[in-house]
Amino acid sequence: MTVDIYTYLVVCPFVFIAGFVDAVAGGGGLISLPGYLISGLPVHYALGTNKFSSMLGTFLATYRYAKEGYIDFKRSLQLVIFAFLGSALGARLVLFIDDTILKLIMLVILPLTAVYLWRSKPFNQNQEPHSQNKTKVLCILISFTLGIYDGFYGPGTGTFLILALTLIAHLSLKEANGTAKAINLATNVAAFAVFLSHSSVLILLGLVAGFFSILGNYLGTRFFDHKGSKAVLPVMIGVMVIFVIKIIYDFI
Repeated sequence: MTVDIYTYLVVCPFVFIAGFVDAVAGGGGLISLPGYLISGLPVHYALGTNKFSSMLGTFLATYRYAKEGYIDFKRSLQLVIFAFLGSALGARLVLFIDDTILKLIMLVILPLTAVYLWRSKPFNQNQEPHSQNKTKVLCILISFTLGIYDGFYGPGTGTFLILALTLIAHLSLKEANGTAKAINLATNVAAFAVFLSHSSVLILLGLVAGFFSILGNYLGTRFFDHKGSKAVLPVMIGVMVIFVIKIIYDFI
């Protein structure tokens, strides 16, 4: 498939912004994928190439967070396995459950979550850590559950991982973000391999867009390092607003 300069001019700014947002609070796919679709690419090429460029950016963010000590590799490996299992189950559920039900549930949950985050500002509070075993069990349950969601529907999985790992498992915000990136990287690589095997990836466009994704992720990780919770809260609420708009648009 031939890609003209217009496609690059449309896609790359979307991917850059998505990379920045994803590095800070997850949810970058809610921004980058519409960019590919607006450019006029067929859906299967948009999905595959978006996964490629996102994977490149997420690799950079994961590397930087690992370098800063935000990732517990032993824990992350366990969670990646359970996320894969959950994703496989979620993909099967698509065959039996109408995703309209999930979208309606999200339309209720997302605004309530955004209001809660804005009013209580939980990321600014020091939470008492759980015991090691309780933390492990909660992280596994979160990873498996959100893996199901990712396989069934998908948008905003990174954001929900950060939220759940912080507010339920009581990980620090930095460790939650690093762990979420490790999980996202693994699932992105797996999905990219599937799209590539079906010739649904535009390699040159993905590489160019991937450069912008890497740049956005780099600036996003630096922003997160310097601002911490002050950076995450407004970006995360912004992601939720975009998500609600997307769901409403799907119904129209």
